[in-house]
Amino acid sequence: MLRIKRVYDPQEPDDGLRFLVDRLWPRGVKKETLQMDGWLKDIAPSDELRHWFGHDPAKWKDFCRRYHAELEANREAWLQLLGLAAHQEVTLFYSAHDREHNQAEALRLFLEKRMTAGL
Repeated sequence: MLRIKRVYDPQEPDDGLRFLVDRLWPRGVKKETLQMDGWLKDIAPSDELRHWFGHDPAKWKDFCRRYHAELEANREAWLQLLGLAAHQEVTLFYSAHDREHNQAEALRLFLEKRMTAGL
């Protein structure tokens, strides 16, 4: 199962495996204090796409379409994560303020669609 959470939210026992899915390290967070199982920079949207989106909710659908196309072209970045999520709880961390329109949510939607379709 996949869940998303802001990097600033407290850790919970049911988080399972914890992965940061931002390309940039979150502001104000010390690397030694963030308990996580990995930092998946390569799974994050490209800098170009991230800058274009700018967390503008009006661009959300187009952002998801573009980001999902980037993910399709970078299968090795998410395939192992998909396998982990099929067997255990996985929490994807992000630093954006918007809890509904962020790359972790777009990634979760992408991965859940692949799990439902059998990859």
